[in-house]
Amino acid sequence: MGRTADEPPVGPMILVTGAGGYIGSRLVPRLLADGHRVRATFTNVSRANSLWWHEDPRVETVQMDVFDSASVDAAVEGVATAYYLIHGLADRDFERLDRLAAETFAEAATRAGVERVIYLSGLVPMLPASELSPHLRSRLEVEQVLTTRAPSTVTLRAAMVIGGGSTSLEIMRQLSNRLPAQPLPTWMNSRLQPISVVDALEALVGALDPRVPSRWYDIGGPTAIGYGMLLWEFGRAAGLRRRPRVFVPFLPEPLVADLAGALVGAPGSTVEALIDSLSHDMVCADDDFVTDLLPPGWQLMPLRESLQRAIVDSDSVCDQRDPMQRMPHDAAWTASSDGMVRGLTRGLIRLTTR
Repeated sequence: MGRTADEPPVGPMILVTGAGGYIGSRLVPRLLADGHRVRATFTNVSRANSLWWHEDPRVETVQMDVFDSASVDAAVEGVATAYYLIHGLADRDFERLDRLAAETFAEAATRAGVERVIYLSGLVPMLPASELSPHLRSRLEVEQVLTTRAPSTVTLRAAMVIGGGSTSLEIMRQLSNRLPAQPLPTWMNSRLQPISVVDALEALVGALDPRVPSRWYDIGGPTAIGYGMLLWEFGRAAGLRRRPRVFVPFLPEPLVADLAGALVGAPGSTVEALIDSLSHDMVCADDDFVTDLLPPGWQLMPLRESLQRAIVDSDSVCDQRDPMQRMPHDAAWTASSDGMVRGLTRGLIRLTTR
């Protein structure tokens, strides 16, 4: 049971990097509910003002430039455990930048005597690195940097996190709403194992247990499903008229990425990176995380329920809102009505300049 806000903070400090992001902004209140003290980092600390928990006396908000050693040293000082939730898909040079950021952070964590780093990564197929998409290859490289250079490192690998406001869910929502049919390239027959954000948060908290070994865990919900069927399940949960699915052979991945990017409000480089990963099966190799990271008796949220809860809009105050729902502080493009106009303009520019 969590401590009340007026009780004095106790216990070691936990660092949450990327606290303004989708996972970080939901992880902080989950940690507070268990009575932890949290130091939350932001690229721009003014971003903290949009988060309902930033005035909690157990929260310390700090600005951190992950590429600046002195800035990272200050953030990790006095920290026992650090969550590494930093990814750079919005930048086209994300592979190099993610590697540099991980190296800077791992070295600072070692200097500061951080006992454990917990990293949320992408589910990596059992393939040679040369056959992985740039997105998955970068996630694996960051994991390797943290594992070899930082102290004890626990990596959680997720194929897709389901929740309102999450990048994958909102891209799926916008494509489903804006396409009269579902064009599916034949290379997109791969399967994935999505996990609800509530289950992912519980696993992240479970990784704090010092009895958990330094290793990687695949984390996923109870259902493995093809991408086409996942889009159908989303449409069913959202009450959309069923769209016909059209399988299109020989449709190149770059063209699919451009077309998808033209229809959604997400940054183009983010869409391209995620589309590149759709040709891989992303299914958990085992379910060790259930016994090692989740509370006894914890029931994973069924896929249909997670989709239904994720698409519900709520006007309730954030601290009383289901973390499965979109929050006001989530990325603006996930709620912007003009995102399609911006996306179409961006996509047409890319297509005509190839």
